[in-house]
Amino acid sequence: SHPEMTSDRFRQDREHVLSQNPQLTGTVLRLHNVGLHFGPLARPHPDSWVLSNIELTVQAGQALALIGANGSGKSTLLRLMHGLLPPCSGTLWRNPALRQAMLFQRPHMLRASALHNVALGLWLGGLPWAQAKVQAQTALQRVGLGELAGHNAYTLSGGQQQRLALGRAWALRAELLLLDEPTASLDPHAKREVERLMAEFAAEQAGRNGRLTLIFASHNLGQVKRLAERVVYLEQGRILADLPVAEFFDARRLREVSPAADLFVKGELV
Repeated sequence: SHPEMTSDRFRQDREHVLSQNPQLTGTVLRLHNVGLHFGPLARPHPDSWVLSNIELTVQAGQALALIGANGSGKSTLLRLMHGLLPPCSGTLWRNPALRQAMLFQRPHMLRASALHNVALGLWLGGLPWAQAKVQAQTALQRVGLGELAGHNAYTLSGGQQQRLALGRAWALRAELLLLDEPTASLDPHAKREVERLMAEFAAEQAGRNGRLTLIFASHNLGQVKRLAERVVYLEQGRILADLPVAEFFDARRLREVSPAADLFVKGELV
């Protein structure tokens, strides 16, 4: 199906579930005055701060895109949200009840079969190995890789590896999914497949009376328009714009909020 059509259905499903289940609303992440720097802890050099004064609250079920030039802090912010990096200042609150997963631009693959790459996470989560393999096979079927279950994950194409990573997240029933430019190195067909799965996973979670929160970094503004409902623009580790997607791509509104973000969208700031 066409990505635009898929994302439209995704938004409609999400809005319907929210209207029928108001108790599903809630905060997933809250960052207050968060900063992160590399280098000496006692007296950090001003240039060592890679994130500064981050104020961000994310609600359950939102699809939020992080955009900005290379080095703006998108990947670092995602890693901090996932708990891979601790903030050096400010406070970060994460809903401890939620299952979360993170996908990287280049997925981390074990030197094992596709099936075992999925099953291991389930087994480490407490499932018996036999049951973990059954659920892993179901997850591979869901992302269109059922016939490749026995193949070494290292031999899969980039698009197949990204779908495998999505299958791992699906098997774990992640409620918060963080994605660091998941389609950046993929061909157009593979990009469409990954986008389709992202949208469908969110719609499926809504159908199970749950809410999948998507936070993804992207350089693809078309992808942002298709999948996001909210856009955050970062520059030099600071948030300069945080708007609903329709307002972000309204040139007049964006210029009012952040001339720099407006220049970035126009391709004049990279």
